[in-house]
Amino acid sequence: MSQLITAELVDLDLSATTKANAARSLAERMVALGRVTDLEGFLADVEAREAQMPTGLEGGIGIPHCRSTHVTEPTLAFGRPSSPVDFGATDGPADLIFLIAAPDGADSDHLSILSSLARHLADPEFAAALRSVSDPDRAAALIRGDADADTSSSAQQSETSGEAADGPTDGDDRPQPQQTEPESTQASGPSAQSRETRAGGPGAAAGEPFRIVAVTSCPTGIAHTYMAAESLERAAEEGATNTEITVETQGSAGFQRLDPSVIAAADAVIFAHDVEVRERDRFSGKPTVDVGVKAAINRPAELIEEARAKAARGEITSKPSAAAPMDKGAEDGDGFGTRLRKWLMTGVSYMVPFVAAGGLLIALSFAIGGYEIADAKSVADHFVWTEAHSWAALLNQIGGLAFSFLVPVLAGYIAYGMADRPGLVPGFVGGAVAVEIQAGFLGGLVAGLLAGALVMAVQKVNIPAVLRGIMPVVVIPLISSAIVGALMFVVVGKPIATAQKALTDWLGGLTGTNAILLGLLIGLMMCFDLGGPVNKVAYTFAAGGIASADPGNGSLMVMAAAMASGMVPPLGMALATTVRGSLFTKTERENGKAAWVLGASFISEGAIPFAAADPLRVIPASMAGGAVTGALSMAFGSTLRAPHGGIFVVPLIGSPLLYLVAIAAGTVVTAGTTLLLKGARKQAPKVEGAPVADGVEERVPAGV
Repeated sequence: MSQLITAELVDLDLSATTKANAARSLAERMVALGRVTDLEGFLADVEAREAQMPTGLEGGIGIPHCRSTHVTEPTLAFGRPSSPVDFGATDGPADLIFLIAAPDGADSDHLSILSSLARHLADPEFAAALRSVSDPDRAAALIRGDADADTSSSAQQSETSGEAADGPTDGDDRPQPQQTEPESTQASGPSAQSRETRAGGPGAAAGEPFRIVAVTSCPTGIAHTYMAAESLERAAEEGATNTEITVETQGSAGFQRLDPSVIAAADAVIFAHDVEVRERDRFSGKPTVDVGVKAAINRPAELIEEARAKAARGEITSKPSAAAPMDKGAEDGDGFGTRLRKWLMTGVSYMVPFVAAGGLLIALSFAIGGYEIADAKSVADHFVWTEAHSWAALLNQIGGLAFSFLVPVLAGYIAYGMADRPGLVPGFVGGAVAVEIQAGFLGGLVAGLLAGALVMAVQKVNIPAVLRGIMPVVVIPLISSAIVGALMFVVVGKPIATAQKALTDWLGGLTGTNAILLGLLIGLMMCFDLGGPVNKVAYTFAAGGIASADPGNGSLMVMAAAMASGMVPPLGMALATTVRGSLFTKTERENGKAAWVLGASFISEGAIPFAAADPLRVIPASMAGGAVTGALSMAFGSTLRAPHGGIFVVPLIGSPLLYLVAIAAGTVVTAGTTLLLKGARKQAPKVEGAPVADGVEERVPAGV
C-alpha cells in the first residue's frame, strides 16, 4: 500500500481562488499518481459532500473530503494557496487545504489514519508548522507523522520563532507545544489545589473531576467526527476546572462503544452530531447538550460549561434526545411545523421501500397472470412448480403481504422519528389497528403521531434510577400500546376511516377539469424538490391510494400521474445536455447520460446534480414539465397499479401510448425551458488570472 501522502501530493503555492478550483488542482495530483481514476466523477462526489455541509473550519483550514468509487486507495493531498480560499468557515477563508479521498468501502485501518490526521488539525502547533514549512517532502512527512518530519519541522519553527526545537512530544510524532504554564495563568487561574477541591457535578465528592461522555459524528465520518472529538478533549485538558471527557467517535470505520461503567459514572453527556447517534439509549438519564458537530469544533469550552451548568441545575434527560432520527439537524428554535415535517418524513422514508418492493411484485404478477390473479387461492395450499399461474399467484401474494406493512411501517417510524426506538411498538400497533378498521393512510399518520406524542410524554416523567432500565423494554411499550390501540379502536379510528372512504370516493369520481387540475398539482409537487419532502408527500398520497385491496379508478390515475411526473426532471436534463451541451459543464454532460436511465426508471433524484448547481433555473423548468405531464396523464385517463418501475411497467398502464406521449411532452417542456433560461443568463465577469479547467465553461453562480 502506498503512503497516504507524498511530496507529489503537496502544493505549497496552490493557485486557486475558489474551493472548486482548489479541489480540482489537488485532485489532478491524485489522478497523476493513479490514486483517482475519474477526475470529474471524483470532483462530483466532493461537490456532493460539500453540499451537505461546508468543510471550512475555524483557524484557516479547509478539509474537502468524500468517499468515492473513483478512489483506488486512501489518499490525502495538501495545498497552501497563495490567497486564502473560502470554504464556508465562520472566521474567514482557509490558507491550509487538505483534500481527503477515501475509497468507497475503505478498510477501517486506513480510515483510522484519516481520522488521526483530522484530529491533529485541531492542534495549533501542527497548523503553524505547516504554514512555515517550505519543502514539500518535509510537509508530507509532517502530515504523515514521521519522526524526521518532527525534527525538521521543529528546527524550522526554531529558526522562525526563536522557540526551542527539542520540546517534548505527546507520542504522536508531531511537534508539541512546550509544557510550561504561562505566569499569567499561574497567577490568575484556579490553582491545582482549588481544582482538586471543587464542588461540581451532582453527587460528586470533593476532589473528584467532573466527568463527561461525548459522541461525535458527521455524514461521512472522516474528518469532522474526529476533529470535534479532539477539540472537546483539548478544551477539557486546557480548561480551568477539573474536567474529564471521554469521547466515542461514530465514524465511517464503525465505532467502539464506550464502557457502560464510564457512561454510568458520567455527570453529563455531549452529543455533537449531524447524523443519528447510534444506540443513544445508553446515555439516557443524564444532563445532555445536543448540538451539531461543528459546534464542538468551534466552541468546545462553551459546550463543556453548558454541560456543567445543566448538571448543576439537575436538568436530567431521561429520554433519548428528540434529535434522534429526524430532529438530528434541528435547532432549539425550530418550530413545531418544522419538526412535524421531519417526523412525517421519517415514516415516509421507511415506508417507500415496502411500496416499491410490494408494488413491483404485484405488477409483475399481473404481467404474468393478468389482473384476475389477485383472486387466486393461497399458494400455501396450492402451488404447481410448472404452472405460470402459480408463479404469478406467488408473486402477487408476496407483494400483497409487503403492501400490508405500509400503514404499520408508516405509523411506527413516525413515532420512531419523534421518540426513537421506544416509539416503534405503539406506532406499529396503532398502524395495525388503522389497517384493521380500514382507516388506511390517514389512520397511519394519526396513529404514528399519537404514539410518538404519548411516548414523549411518558419519557418526561421523572423515573427513579432503579426503574430506568426496564422503561424502554417493558413499561413504555406496554402502556403506550394499550393507550394508542384503545384510542384508535374506539375514539379516533372510525372518524378517520370515514374520512379515508370519502377521499377514496372523491378520487373515484374525478373527471374532466378536476382531474386535470389534480394532475397538474401532483406534477408540480413531484418535481419541486426531486425526492425531497414535497415530492414524498405527493408520492405517498398516490401510493396510499392504491394500497387498498380494491383501489378505485381515480386512485390508479393519480398513481400514474405521480410516476410520470417524477420521471420528467432527469429525462428533461438528459435531453437538454444532449441538445445543447455547451451550456453545461463536462461533469453535467456526463451526468446527463446517466439521467436517461435514472429518469426512465422513475428516479427523480437523477436531476439533483443539475438542480444543486443551478436551482433557480433547473427547478422551475422541472416543475413546468412535471405539471404538463401530470395534467396530460390525468386527461388521458391513464391508470397504474404499480407504484414504481418507470418505463418497465408501461405494459401494465392503462392507455400506455398516450401515457408515453404525456412523459415525452413534459420532457420536452423541461428541456426547452432549461435551455431558454440558461441561454438567457448573463456571463460571469472573468477574474484575471483565475484558472479555468479544460472543458469547463466559466459560468455565473447558481441563482444569479
